[in-house]
Amino acid sequence: MSENDKYTVETITEIHTWTPSLFTFRTTRHRGYRFIPGQFARLGVKSGDEVVWRPYSICSADYDEFLEFYSIVVPGGQFTSKLSQLQVGDEILVERRNYGFLTTDRFECGRDLWMLATGTGLAPFISILYDPRTWEQYENLILVHSVRHKEELAYQEAIRAFRENELFQEHAHKLRYVQAVTREDAPPALRDRVTNLIATRELERHLGLDIDVDRSRVMICGNPEMVEETRELLHRRGLTVSRRGQPGHIAVENYW
Repeated sequence: MSENDKYTVETITEIHTWTPSLFTFRTTRHRGYRFIPGQFARLGVKSGDEVVWRPYSICSADYDEFLEFYSIVVPGGQFTSKLSQLQVGDEILVERRNYGFLTTDRFECGRDLWMLATGTGLAPFISILYDPRTWEQYENLILVHSVRHKEELAYQEAIRAFRENELFQEHAHKLRYVQAVTREDAPPALRDRVTNLIATRELERHLGLDIDVDRSRVMICGNPEMVEETRELLHRRGLTVSRRGQPGHIAVENYW
């Protein structure tokens, strides 16, 4: 397989800046590119004579004609430093393969889908929420987004817009959107880390909904420490990680 068979060359069509270190960008989408909501792509940017590749969860719906990604700028980062300098009209490489297991088909049964995110870990859950099958499958959809500062609460308008979207209106009452801000008071956002909110069960009290083995299916995406600590907390309560051929209660994404 030649290099050109491994990836397509796409064009950046839109950039939205949330904060000096957070931005969203859209690219063209090759007509042959397929993915399942919750999966990630591998993106490449040219750095001198080489191409640097990094995994990025896809924010857009699997039926959109574009691909959308949510990125943080890592100071001195080999990839994001280059990425953050790109402009509309510039090119970016997208591997033809799709990746990842943070998908709802990892689960069987379940009535409540918990989506726990820190920072840009929100990205795959936006894509999952754009999938009508997610809304039909579950009685409750709980999206928890934890950030350090309130201005980092990206995609608020898009999340709240599900209530007015004709495609989702019938099931819009199912969505529970919880914000958590750890370094400042920003009511109505909770002020604590996701792991503490789970350990103390404050999150469940806040929602009036328990995380339990029979009802709950939990997806986790964020920094590695949060993912591991949350998984351990839930494991102590009897929830298990879904594996190929062994459906469980937890799905995680580890691509850091």
